[in-house]
Amino acid sequence: MNVSPSVPLVILIGIPGCGKSTIAQHWQQRSPGRIVVSTDDIRAKLFGDRGIQGPWGAIWREVGHQWQGGVAAIKAGTLRAVLYDATHANRRDRRRAIHAARQQGFTTVEGYWLKVPLDICLARNARRSRQVPDSVIRRMHHQLQRHPPELNDGFDYLYTLGADGMDLGDLWRSPSD
Repeated sequence: MNVSPSVPLVILIGIPGCGKSTIAQHWQQRSPGRIVVSTDDIRAKLFGDRGIQGPWGAIWREVGHQWQGGVAAIKAGTLRAVLYDATHANRRDRRRAIHAARQQGFTTVEGYWLKVPLDICLARNARRSRQVPDSVIRRMHHQLQRHPPELNDGFDYLYTLGADGMDLGDLWRSPSD
């Protein structure tokens, strides 16, 4: 009997400065056979700078293209999982991303909310060479507080890191392992 492999997508959720890209980088280094799809990296590729927002349609098409390649590689046995690194602060956008991921062929969608206090994220952002305006970070924080990620957004698994004592090391032992 032929059993189809699980095709997992891990979605990071959190405001700028919470550590999403750092975790994505460590996740990829510690677990070969995984790729990271990053909207910041896509902006750099398309517009020459991670900070240029550019038209969302172009960014979203590239996300879809990279997801499609990830799904094919997982099904071929050359990749284990895909991690999607973007803020996902807006519930409607999270739900759309999850729906699109399932249409692309992902069979399992895990969410990891990096619930880092606002003041820490603002301080980290202030130390960056490419800073996100504080007003944007505050707006995203408000969106996440008002409409936090939930399983009914479409996730199969949802974890909150930072707020409930879950250790970041737990990320390396996720169900997609």
